Amino acid sequence: MTATDARPPAALPQPVPRWAELAARAVPWCVLPSGLWRVAVIIGVAFGWLEGGTSIAEEAYMLALTVVSELLALLTLGLVRPWGEILPRGLPFVGGRRVPVAAAVVPAALGAFAVTAVCVYFVLNTFIFHFHPEPVIGTGDKDPSGVMSTGWVLAVSYGPLLAWGPLLGAVTYSYYRRRTYAARTTA
Repeated sequence: MTATDARPPAALPQPVPRWAELAARAVPWCVLPSGLWRVAVIIGVAFGWLEGGTSIAEEAYMLALTVVSELLALLTLGLVRPWGEILPRGLPFVGGRRVPVAAAVVPAALGAFAVTAVCVYFVLNTFIFHFHPEPVIGTGDKDPSGVMSTGWVLAVSYGPLLAWGPLLGAVTYSYYRRRTYAARTTA
């Protein structure tokens, strides 16, 4: 073996920063309250609205939205777990291969941007522009108990979603920095 045949030693994989681990674990918990609220509406705990009930299509939509959003939130854990860097061996055809950095970072970054954009739209629409499509939840005879008039149920259920986008963005940035560390240090 000659000096020209020698390869530089590969950089050791960088450990996941503690803050990134905690942020990734927090994401599914941020999404859970809104999912529980939708499931409660489906099973009939309407919180003072939807007195007439919901159609099967609306219930299917709410259940699908709950399942899909929670699954997407759980994917954030892949950015701090080994299965987010090397595909599990049990997967046919691709098992054991390294996950390309772009294959994880691009969808995660787009997801972080999309979730953040929706949350910003919600906040601006609710508190600044005050646009409320009819009917407004918690007004008139749809909320005889006054539960929804205060908005506390929606605030508790949907407020944590505001953290989903920024947390996902931070974990994505950490994943990118860790996975490209070897390329930066050998260049």
